[in-house]
Amino acid sequence: MSNKFYVLLLFVGLGQGLGAQTVTAKKQSEKVKGETTDGFAVELEGKQEAVNAQWSKFLKEIGRVKLFSSEPVVITEPNFNGTVYPKGVIYAHIFESGKQTRVWLGTLKKDWEEKELEYANKQLEKLVYRFGVQYNRSVVQTQIDESIQAAQAVEKQQQRLVNQNKELAIQLSNNEQEKIQLQKSVDANKLENESLKIKIDKNKKAQDSLKNAVIQIKKAGELHRERLRKIN
Repeated sequence: MSNKFYVLLLFVGLGQGLGAQTVTAKKQSEKVKGETTDGFAVELEGKQEAVNAQWSKFLKEIGRVKLFSSEPVVITEPNFNGTVYPKGVIYAHIFESGKQTRVWLGTLKKDWEEKELEYANKQLEKLVYRFGVQYNRSVVQTQIDESIQAAQAVEKQQQRLVNQNKELAIQLSNNEQEKIQLQKSVDANKLENESLKIKIDKNKKAQDSLKNAVIQIKKAGELHRERLRKIN
């Protein structure tokens, strides 16, 4: 993947997560033990698997989780603002719908004293709202962390390219120097080549001259021998 393409994908991904996320706790009824039960729910972006990891941890913080595998989850001895209600019971549900997940907290009247029930329900509204804010912040923080990691990866790639550019510039400089030296060698070779051609031509002419001289000397020798024979 090219550096430009990587950066483009990064900004596209960031742009998709810039929408404001407002958490709203809504009053909603669910079936618990065959009874219609009032409670409060929050709609969250994300699959149930992703939300449930934080939801399960959150439930442990608000009371004693008695039956985690049940539907709904049963929470006893709830803790509201530091006060534990030993006889109180909270029920928790989580539902997935497409790309959204709904978390819900509710109570049954029979599990609470009448004077505590209204207060407990107000606290449930605050709890689901608090979880919604907490979850959305964790999602955004994860996106921030991922964007930082992506930026660091791009910066590392950018630094590698900067270093590579320096190395290539050095190689180019060395190559240019070598080219200059080679050009000088070529020019010197060309001059030497011309000089050698001139010397060869002179050598050939000298050989021809000596060859003619030898012929003339031999002819003169023959004449002398002929004269020698004629002497009585």
